[in-house]
Amino acid sequence: MSTLTGLERALERFGGSLLAQFRQKEPVELVEALRKECDEHIVVCSESRTVVPNAYDVELAEFAHEELERNGQRIDQVLTDSLLRHGETMGYEWAGPLTVHVTKSRDVPNGRYRVSSHVMKHVRAAAFQH
Repeated sequence: MSTLTGLERALERFGGSLLAQFRQKEPVELVEALRKECDEHIVVCSESRTVVPNAYDVELAEFAHEELERNGQRIDQVLTDSLLRHGETMGYEWAGPLTVHVTKSRDVPNGRYRVSSHVMKHVRAAAFQH
């Protein structure tokens, strides 16, 4: 016999539902946020050359970061691969080796994540491998 009350079971289902939504939607939102960050910082050098930043920082709210870690997902690699495909589709040239660095933060403006970018020169991508 279960010792959970009806309210506790409902809260458990609600919490599970939120986590399921997070797992399904958050990476898509992050990918879209990265693409937007990339697209907003293009530098058109010529008709055939468009350069974009190569270093992206993603700050995740603590709960989101911990959930992704618990699931063993390499979200930094997933995001890097997705952004790379976007750049190829758009014909962008990266300012150097593409990196997406994911960290956890207690202070993100929307309560979930913050994305920023910059150009990092003369840095090898291997320097970011864990």
